[in-house]
Amino acid sequence: MEIIAKILIAAVALEHLYILWMEMFAWETKGKEVFKNALPAELFKPTKGLAANQGLYNGFLAAGLIWSLLIKDPEWQTNVALFFLGCVAGAGIYGGISATKKIFFVQALPAILGMVAVLLK
Repeated sequence: MEIIAKILIAAVALEHLYILWMEMFAWETKGKEVFKNALPAELFKPTKGLAANQGLYNGFLAAGLIWSLLIKDPEWQTNVALFFLGCVAGAGIYGGISATKKIFFVQALPAILGMVAVLLK
């Protein structure tokens, strides 16, 4: 189960690095594709700065998850992984309620599965 937990943590971290890239550097191109049903096309340009700020926060989540994979002490590793996975799950649940249900399945569900795997290892 430990390997599954680490794979899920790494996958969630990679997803958030992708979100960082999209929101910070490709908001008006890839962001427009991804969020086409959640945000009118004319709002992507004026919200570029807001999206970049969101992207930075997603980068912090990714950094925390990557950090958890590098911690040698098992108790600290578990606590840090659970904290950052919990942050991702909370953001994904909120996004699923406030923006589009797809966010729950793409963001929150992998984090929740990661939390379950970490707790079962």
